[in-house]
Amino acid sequence: MDKTIVHFEIPAENVEKLKSFYEKLFGWKFVHTNSVGMDYWLIQTVPTDEKGMLQHPGVNGGMYKKENDQQKPTNWVQVDDIDAHIKQIKQMGGRLTVDKMEIPGVGWSAVGLDPEGNQVAMLQPKM
Repeated sequence: MDKTIVHFEIPAENVEKLKSFYEKLFGWKFVHTNSVGMDYWLIQTVPTDEKGMLQHPGVNGGMYKKENDQQKPTNWVQVDDIDAHIKQIKQMGGRLTVDKMEIPGVGWSAVGLDPEGNQVAMLQPKM
């Protein structure tokens, strides 16, 4: 499995303002959902089919209401064994900030920091 960015997230103080900005700047499509347990806007940078699968190469993302100043844009990297990667983060001088948790119907996620404090987000999809 390639360990590549598969999703990005943008925290927004003013969701409507940023939504409008990206729609006008890049033509991105935003779809509001509550399916992840919070107000969340899916961002389509490339078209998807009825199952949400990308129609051609690209990366889609999401936007949510920023809750604090520490929330920064996040790139999510797909991994095949999230437990092994969590262990590696800790062994290599990083730390976990959000423990492994299940995203129903999607897979498992965890968020950490690299040794310089940059956020590292991981997603192990359900196979």
